[in-house]
Amino acid sequence: MGALVTLDLPSDSPLSELPWIITFGPLGDDEWEPVVCGPYERPHALALAEALVADDELMAVVEPLIPAVSVDQIRGEIAAAQLAAADETVQVERADLYGDYEDTIDEEELAAEDDHATGPLPVPEVAELRAGFARIAAQLTDG
Repeated sequence: MGALVTLDLPSDSPLSELPWIITFGPLGDDEWEPVVCGPYERPHALALAEALVADDELMAVVEPLIPAVSVDQIRGEIAAAQLAAADETVQVERADLYGDYEDTIDEEELAAEDDHATGPLPVPEVAELRAGFARIAAQLTDG
């Protein structure tokens, strides 16, 4: 069994409407170049990633594809990611120094959430994926 990493989004998040990609990579000591697939609609990306990590020792990262249209917009996204990473590093360092673990994941809480999960999403059919591609293409060209 592999690992799936994605954003935990509220149901009304505008990020849900963006195209999503999946990056598959090795889990463990294997070394090979990651494989990037997509873009997909978020539910399709999650279902495909879940299906693959259920059977194989893979890491799957499902993330939104930001359709940036300028160098400045890309720089802004990079700066935001760097700021978020720096903030997370500071939080972890503070937790290590002062023993404040409120921002860390409680394994018991995570296990309880897993108990309430509805199970894996059904893998979408080829026709569903192609319809999703068409919706993504329309969304990207409407801008």
